[in-house]
Amino acid sequence: MPTFQTYNVTPILPATLEPLRELSFNLWWTWEPAARRLFRELDLELWDQTNHNPVRMLQLSRQSRLEELAQDKNFLRELKQVFQDFEKYLERQDTYGKTGPGGAIKSPIAYFSAEFGFHESIPNYSGGLGILAGDHCKSASDLDLNFVAIGLLYRHGYFRQQIDKDGIQAAINLNQNFYHLPIREARRGEMRLLISVPILDREVFARVWELRVGRVNVYLLDTDIPENSPEDRRITAELYGGDLEMRMRQEIMLGIGGVKALTALGIQPDVFHMNEGHSAFLALERIRLNVVEKKLNFYSALQVVAAANVFTTHTPVPAGNDSFSREMMQKYFGKFAKELNMPFEELFSFGHTRLNPDEPFSMTILALRLSRHANGVSKLHGEVSRSLWKDVWSGVPMHEVPITSITNGVHTKTWMAPEFAALYRKHLGDWEEHLTEPDFWRGVIDIPDAQLWETHQQLKRRLIDFVRDRERQRRERLGESPESIRRVNRILDPEILTIGFARRFATYKRGALLFSDKERLKRLVNDATRPVQFIFAGKAHPRDEAGKALIQEVYRFSREPGLETRVIFVEDYDSYIARRLVQGVDLWLNHPLRPHEASGTSGMKSAPNGGINLSVLDGWWREGFNSSNGWAIGAEIDNGTTEFQNEVDASSLYQLLENQIVPLYYAKPDGKLPLAWLQLMRESIRSVTPVFNTQRMVKEYTEQLYLPAAQAHESLSRGGCGAATHLSQWKTQMRKDWAQVQVSDVQVANKDQQSVSVGESLQISARVHLGALDPQHVRVEAYHGEVDNGDLSNPTATVLNQSSQADGNGNYIYQGNIPATESGTYGFSVRVVPTHPCLMQAHELRLITWS
Repeated sequence: MPTFQTYNVTPILPATLEPLRELSFNLWWTWEPAARRLFRELDLELWDQTNHNPVRMLQLSRQSRLEELAQDKNFLRELKQVFQDFEKYLERQDTYGKTGPGGAIKSPIAYFSAEFGFHESIPNYSGGLGILAGDHCKSASDLDLNFVAIGLLYRHGYFRQQIDKDGIQAAINLNQNFYHLPIREARRGEMRLLISVPILDREVFARVWELRVGRVNVYLLDTDIPENSPEDRRITAELYGGDLEMRMRQEIMLGIGGVKALTALGIQPDVFHMNEGHSAFLALERIRLNVVEKKLNFYSALQVVAAANVFTTHTPVPAGNDSFSREMMQKYFGKFAKELNMPFEELFSFGHTRLNPDEPFSMTILALRLSRHANGVSKLHGEVSRSLWKDVWSGVPMHEVPITSITNGVHTKTWMAPEFAALYRKHLGDWEEHLTEPDFWRGVIDIPDAQLWETHQQLKRRLIDFVRDRERQRRERLGESPESIRRVNRILDPEILTIGFARRFATYKRGALLFSDKERLKRLVNDATRPVQFIFAGKAHPRDEAGKALIQEVYRFSREPGLETRVIFVEDYDSYIARRLVQGVDLWLNHPLRPHEASGTSGMKSAPNGGINLSVLDGWWREGFNSSNGWAIGAEIDNGTTEFQNEVDASSLYQLLENQIVPLYYAKPDGKLPLAWLQLMRESIRSVTPVFNTQRMVKEYTEQLYLPAAQAHESLSRGGCGAATHLSQWKTQMRKDWAQVQVSDVQVANKDQQSVSVGESLQISARVHLGALDPQHVRVEAYHGEVDNGDLSNPTATVLNQSSQADGNGNYIYQGNIPATESGTYGFSVRVVPTHPCLMQAHELRLITWS
């Protein structure tokens, strides 16, 4: 046999179709249904074959088909309209980022994330963190914020999942050709942009790719280039792959390399947002730049850098946070400490609580210490995070730990079915312009029952066709019998209550909770008049054996006799399967082990499509549930064992299905429509859609975190960073002198010191020894609240005023009143904390003295 050399022949795009190329290189098309329709019309088979990748389609289209479309008046008219809409979107002037509060941000916000999930054709994500990052960028574009994003570009992406005949997950590596993706190499003039990062004893180079997401640019670093050794080329090989050394190198490349890429591109951000701790080394690199270039000392540089840093934590369990041993940090950052003119041990201490010297170096603690703005991703997760990281602010009451919360959202237009978007446009008006206005969404009451139900049923039928098609392909791949392949047509029924469960198969998400009473479940599923069906999907990390075992359990159950048509596991979960599921199921199921779900967003995607949530009161659903828009599984258990919580939640899940959900779905008073269910659908749409979206979320980030960060960075950078140097020197002096601070002789002046009446006040005074400290640099407070099990519930702080200087030895008397507004048993203590006009956090120095 002769050997053949291969070569590619690329079609020539006719001039009239040239706008297709520009559209294909901007991910605006991923959330614009009319743009996607254009590419589908180009060649439906090729659209599916390329996993919905317009760039690849234009490389593979038949020349004859392109010539045909170049003469098709209808197609050209549609193309012209879509391209005009695209240009109008890019050029719009009356935006939040130009004329609203976002207009105050003059220099860019730089958003760093280890993964970005924009679309299934760009597999640079593994799950929720990446999808959230993608939706964050899309809303930053819609709002027209001054915003850039930084990440890594992974040659093998995240794995493709195949499930074999025994239900065992196989991880199939991708090998992406980056020239098939909607990315272009970033250039400086005629030269392609290369940056280099010192790692160990060598320079590691990275190419920079640019991805356009509406008005926003995302820059992705790629080390798989000839300038690097084979070992270093593997740094950006796969997302969350390799060992701890590889994770260290990836995080150096993301954080330090990302800062270098922005510098090389001539971009000077005012705000740096770390989406999780993976990129936290960016703070050390920015401190190093200030030390080397501006000749600041480490602590002055830290003030400037931390002022501009925003850190979002997503992980409610300590094990989920990256950490490195002292030896590994010494190996990779020993030389770095020398550049900063500081002992390695001092640098290392920025990665732990400083309570236990044997702790490893935590990326989350590094990010918390080097950011003045930090948040969790739901109200409950904010509480959990303050509890989890309280030791970083040792001695500070837990509710005052400076970690706030901004609840996650979803990019509504990406996840909403075009059919629902059209329904809302018809009955409510321009929903995109009023997305975050709750009053506007009350209009769903005007959508006629029949239209709402038929729109939903149409999407459900499409979902079932899609699931059957995927399962048929899987069985053909596995060589199953013709009879087994024919039976696929009997899987699922559009008239049956359909419940979806799709997410990463981590053990805390309890993917098999539903199977804790299999006989009870079989009765539900096979009820003669009111059956239920379930669709599962999700991947387990290739090294997560427990997660893979859960998938196998679900799969095996789905193949048991009598269940085959009612329970199905769809392999290779990605954002395309996610869209089909959230748009087509009746009910979205979620039952993580509380409080391990930081936020969760999949249920938010279901609601705008008329889906209803059945979830544990964890993450976002604790805020979203209003008793009329879905169901809550189980009680809010805070201190039970895992086994107890599993038992309670499984029992609650079955009872809700049997006694409330199934009867309601099948109750059709007119014989046609489930009228009570339709009311629940409306309430789900009305209550969830305007609140749980990334437009609201990004506005909150802008107004609560980005703007304060930009203003603080600007004021500390002014005049050669004079304010930062002054603040650093003041902090050093305060830390040196603080040991002198003592609170003694706390007195209650009321006649009856044990009891006061409502409407009166408790009059207190305290002698405070400040020594050499200036009284204007401290705040003395009465900390008070209702006594609750030896602690105070809902405590507040009332400032005490300096009434006189007691003597010449640095002793002062402070006095004040605690109002008695409600009856009960109360307690108080007196405390002293440092204060300075440039502090951004009340406990920034972590100094506090109690009476």
